[in-house]
Amino acid sequence: MDWTAIALSLRLASLVSAILLVIGVPIAYWLTFSSWRGKFLVESIVALPLVLPPTVLGFYVLVALGSRSPVGRAWAAWMGHPLAFTFEALVIASILYSFPFSVQPVASSFAQIDRTLLEASAMLGAGRLRTFWRIVLPLSVEGVVSGAVLTFAHTVGEFGVVLMVGGNLPGITRTVSIAIYDDVQSLNLAAAHQTALALLAFSFAALAAVYALIRKPWAIAPLS
Repeated sequence: MDWTAIALSLRLASLVSAILLVIGVPIAYWLTFSSWRGKFLVESIVALPLVLPPTVLGFYVLVALGSRSPVGRAWAAWMGHPLAFTFEALVIASILYSFPFSVQPVASSFAQIDRTLLEASAMLGAGRLRTFWRIVLPLSVEGVVSGAVLTFAHTVGEFGVVLMVGGNLPGITRTVSIAIYDDVQSLNLAAAHQTALALLAFSFAALAAVYALIRKPWAIAPLS
């Protein structure tokens, strides 16, 4: 197995999950409790990566980060090298691609909170921020953890977006999914099978953990 690619994928997934945890929770809160009629437009933008082909998203991210774009020129002037085909570009692209996996589970968890608890908190004089930390977030821990796990697993396994934006530079942008593709292209099927099996086991374990958190099979069944 390509341990360098695996380490890079884990590093990428950890960083993306942490960033999306900070960004996604406030957005999920706003989507859940906002009364703005046009918020369906924001919901559509958040969910867009679910239906958009990865190559399309990767292409537009590459254009946005390229040397001809304002972002690319500013980065090159600041850092002295282009932004495209770097680890930083992978992080930006992965954040966009995994966005719905971070926001939607948290928003779903927020939506299940009894609104009377929030009203009672307001009547007792607690502000929105205090209510969020003392009531909303503790009651939504499962959704937050599910979002973080799904984001991590999705980032580890992504292929099209990272290939478009980062290319295939060993130790810099070569993730585990690209390593599997390279092994297949070079007919090194044994190595590809080994890495793919490890990724399959990891993905299954991540999903099993999320569903176990939701279903709580360890909980005592109610008496009939």
